[in-house]
Amino acid sequence: MEHDANKTGAGSGLNGLLTQENSELRDRVADLEHRVQAQSDELTCLKSSLSDCLRRLATLESSRGGPHYHVPVHNYHGAVMHASHCSTELMALQSQASPNFASAKSPSVAPSGGPSFSKKSAPAATAAGGGATRASAAGRRTTGSGGGGHTVSYGPPPAKHPASRQSAKEQPLHVSVSQSAGNKEPVWVKDFNRLEKEGILRIYLRGRAVNLYAPSDIGDQLSAKEIGEAPNTQLKLEWVYGYRGRDCRSNLYHLPTGELVYFVASVVVLHNVEEGTQRHYTGHNDDVKCLAVHPDRITMASGQVAGHDKKQGKPHVRIWSSVDLTTLHVLGLGDFERAVSCLAFSRADGGTHLCVVDDANEHAISVWDWSRGHKLTETKTSTEPVLACECHPLDAGVIITCGKNQLAFWTLEGCQLTRKNGIYDKHDKPKFVLCLTFSQNGDLITGDSNGSILVWPRGSNRIGQAVTGAHEGGIFSLCAMKDDKLVSGGRDRRLVQWDSAYNRTGAEATVPEQYGPIRTLAQGPGNALLVGTTRNCILQGALDLAASLTPIVSGHSDELWGLASHPSQLQFATAGSDRLVTVWDALTHQTVWSREITDQGHCLAFHPSGETLAVGCQNGRWYVLDAQRCGDIAAVHTDGSEQIECLEFSPDGSMLALGSRDNSIYVFACTEAGRKYSRIGRCCGHSSFITHLDWSADCVHLRSNSGDYELLFWTAANCRQVSSPSSLRDSEWASQRCAISFDTAGVWPEGADGTDINASDRSFDRQLVATGDDFGQVCLYRYPCFQPRSKGHAAAGHSSHVTNVRFLRDSSRLLSTGGKDTAVLQWEIA
Repeated sequence: MEHDANKTGAGSGLNGLLTQENSELRDRVADLEHRVQAQSDELTCLKSSLSDCLRRLATLESSRGGPHYHVPVHNYHGAVMHASHCSTELMALQSQASPNFASAKSPSVAPSGGPSFSKKSAPAATAAGGGATRASAAGRRTTGSGGGGHTVSYGPPPAKHPASRQSAKEQPLHVSVSQSAGNKEPVWVKDFNRLEKEGILRIYLRGRAVNLYAPSDIGDQLSAKEIGEAPNTQLKLEWVYGYRGRDCRSNLYHLPTGELVYFVASVVVLHNVEEGTQRHYTGHNDDVKCLAVHPDRITMASGQVAGHDKKQGKPHVRIWSSVDLTTLHVLGLGDFERAVSCLAFSRADGGTHLCVVDDANEHAISVWDWSRGHKLTETKTSTEPVLACECHPLDAGVIITCGKNQLAFWTLEGCQLTRKNGIYDKHDKPKFVLCLTFSQNGDLITGDSNGSILVWPRGSNRIGQAVTGAHEGGIFSLCAMKDDKLVSGGRDRRLVQWDSAYNRTGAEATVPEQYGPIRTLAQGPGNALLVGTTRNCILQGALDLAASLTPIVSGHSDELWGLASHPSQLQFATAGSDRLVTVWDALTHQTVWSREITDQGHCLAFHPSGETLAVGCQNGRWYVLDAQRCGDIAAVHTDGSEQIECLEFSPDGSMLALGSRDNSIYVFACTEAGRKYSRIGRCCGHSSFITHLDWSADCVHLRSNSGDYELLFWTAANCRQVSSPSSLRDSEWASQRCAISFDTAGVWPEGADGTDINASDRSFDRQLVATGDDFGQVCLYRYPCFQPRSKGHAAAGHSSHVTNVRFLRDSSRLLSTGGKDTAVLQWEIA
């Protein structure tokens, strides 16, 4: 009885605690409901105040003939930015209060409820002093969807996906799609009719109106009915600088014609080293990831990742002829996911079949009768990456794949693939089997992450011979030479030759450190060896202790933004995140000099004398290199702690302006051909990071673009903003780096995001203007290009954001850089 009483007392106490907690919980819920109601009332007041503010701004706009982009009255500018800031905060608050509002009104809302300032979804206006964060080309899509925004298209773009690169060449390019409810014509047409008499051109970037002042001599040329004609010249791909070795295998071969075949960006290059010529297969529309050569040494197969093109934007394989560069077949549209990672032609049967490995989650392997475009069979390999695929040279129907935790022997019987795994017995199983090749007697030879060479006798899946400790670290490539010798290369940058019994012959070499570890090996002309490296270089030489490896292809190995043309010679300079600064000769296509600096480079400018080269870096530091002494460092300076986005010398070489990510422009006086500097001042007034700069021809003024689509003007001598930008409408500008300007108004596509165009440049003869955009296109227009329906020519070759464009000094050629594809393309203007 006492036990039951205690039990009853305990139960009563527990019920009391539960009742008390429930009461406290109800009180907290009631308090939260009260607070939510109060916040709802605050939101209502805020919306009302914002509506009144916007109404007042609209009234002010109509009274002034449109919101001037360069506002002389600072209070008005502050009101605009405050309204934008309030609007952004309101969107964030309402996204928390109502998910439906977030999805309907704010397509770019971060998980926390705040606005997302991504490269492709930047807000129309940035909060004052906020300094919008511009995502670099590193954020480019990996699946080819484009990530939102619109491409530079000729004709109306699709809602989400960029327009086809191949079908967008002859249709007009529009500026705005902004249209009022119930109106049949776009808003910009009405703006034209209302503002053309005042000499004001209004364009829209992500819905934001930007007013640009027309020069006085334009007159009646500023008309909504006029259409800017395309130039008579077009872009023809002349040369490709670079090679993709940093993350791709099976990417270097030597053809009987004496040409090397390799790929970079979306271009497959056929390079004749002796003759100094290149040919290009440009059938792909995005990154090429793998390459295979048919036994006839004429037919090629190349596989790509997902791209922009609507019809052929999915991962696929293209079969093409190396003779005339025509496409013979396109395989697998709709069959692959992400990318095609490995390709191999069958060899024992004369190349009737093609093996393809998909880079999907389960890395399916498929076999195709490629001449008929018919898939024979498909099966899953592994959830782990497959790094290489080869067909046996003597046994028909035998395929070998290798990769992480796998070595698989496949047999094709009819339309079925059967698999046997490699058996290691007493040998240590490596984590990665990195490469494979075959000896002349049909034995399989593999190199792995343990630094071992393993020999698998023909017809067996067990190890017949093991050479351990062949290299320090992984063996990245094996090459079976014609004289029955084997050459291995790996992470340790060493090349080692082995005889037919897999003993060292004593012939070894080490690749210099600046070229990086060895990625792939191939036999070149005669007994020469071709070496592709992870730093995107190709070397050639004989494997002899006394012989040196000569670089025949050089390139950058990380994101590339910096580009500048020489002021007096047909040369240009590049700088990237790989800390490499290189000067190239555009006629010989050779490196003039190359210098590795301590910091990651981002922008470049030659001094007008050509004696020095200024390099802006990602940490606020900037270098001055002596261009006449192979890039010796002449000076190092630091301004701010954020990235130097752009820098430009004045036409007379007496001043240097640097645009920073900290929203400021730093102006310096320079002497001794750009070797000595003293700061003049700092231009402050932009509400976001500086993107582009131009000097006036008289070296008195600067103009600048920023990340929130501003165009501001400055007096260089005192670093003060020009309060009346209309007073500079007739100024002559020494360059055309600012993509948001009157003379480039027509390059902006319909409904453009202000970040769609990354760079612009004007030819030195003032006949053409070129742009590079976020969709791998380089576009060419007549200069000036101010009509909103201007036509232009688009050229494709890059597979990443085109981060920069520059004309050579004689206006005969155009250079372009790809961000993540690390390629430099040289275009002939013909």
